[in-house]
Amino acid sequence: MTGAGTRDPISRLFAGSAAGRFGAAQRRPRGTRIPVSIVTGFLGAGKTTLIRALLDSPEGAGTAVVVNEFGEVGIDDALLRGSSDATVLLGNGCLCCLARSDLQETLRALFADRQRGAVPSFQRVIIETSGLAEPGPLLQTFASDRALGEEFHLQALVAVVDAPNGARNLASAPEAREQVALADRIVLTKSDIAEAAATQALASELALMTAAPVERAVSGAIDPSYLLDERLDLSRGLGAAAHAHDHAYGHAHAHSDGIESFVLTFDRPLAWPAFEQAMAVLTALRGPDVLRVKGIVAVDGTKGPVVVHAVQHTAHRPVQLRDWPDDDHRSRLVFITRGIGRADVEALFAAVAALVK
Repeated sequence: MTGAGTRDPISRLFAGSAAGRFGAAQRRPRGTRIPVSIVTGFLGAGKTTLIRALLDSPEGAGTAVVVNEFGEVGIDDALLRGSSDATVLLGNGCLCCLARSDLQETLRALFADRQRGAVPSFQRVIIETSGLAEPGPLLQTFASDRALGEEFHLQALVAVVDAPNGARNLASAPEAREQVALADRIVLTKSDIAEAAATQALASELALMTAAPVERAVSGAIDPSYLLDERLDLSRGLGAAAHAHDHAYGHAHAHSDGIESFVLTFDRPLAWPAFEQAMAVLTALRGPDVLRVKGIVAVDGTKGPVVVHAVQHTAHRPVQLRDWPDDDHRSRLVFITRGIGRADVEALFAAVAALVK
């Protein structure tokens, strides 16, 4: 047991900065950092088509794209020209930089090149993963690399699911199921070439699997705001829509492989030591099975909410917002777990809250 005068790495999971418990309050979760979206999806789901449609739109200008693996199905020759490793493409078709496939080094080099003017300035980064990639390690990279987190902010994990093959892939491929389970936003593609009944059945299956919003792409494109909106995951993925959806489907979403997702809400502000210790106990006992936790927490003594995000044993630095993103001022936490039920997590938080003063 950790003594009162010491704090191990687990108990520092959500520790604040030297500027205060949470540092200076921000207008938005990322502050001034560059937002990063990860676009994942099984082989042939339509990731590249979706990204290229975004780059062709006015809203997509100033977007740097990092392709995570050479030879991804569907990437055209222009995107890969001159690289056998990772390719970085800057908004609307301008190939600006070639970098190593290691994600951290790629992003650091891209930021350095931006600072010294070697590449055009960009406003955001999109990472396109391999179709067989498990997104968990990518999420953990942003949570564990504190230096990277000083310049970049993980905004959203977008999972692309194609209507003709989505149900089959979800049934047979654990990678496809994990991509959906961990997603903040889901894009359903190719519904124009699939039977309407099959598309609707897939949409219903996705609704049972995840609390993330699901939107359909039309001819490979979708409203850019769905991919780029900074507030979407707070107002929808963690807000009233997710909460109502959670209740409508029995408080939890069951995945195969023992993965569950559920939303916890707290009507009263939480004491930060109690929240911090509950998370520390949960991750100490079952860290590998706490796939992802994200949410906004009303903390005693703070005006705006605190945004939290953790992947397994590792947490992003919590960020206090100046104001609430909507009229709902309750704490709302989305848990994505393996073999851990909602009732157990609720009981843990209640027990710790009763003990921590």
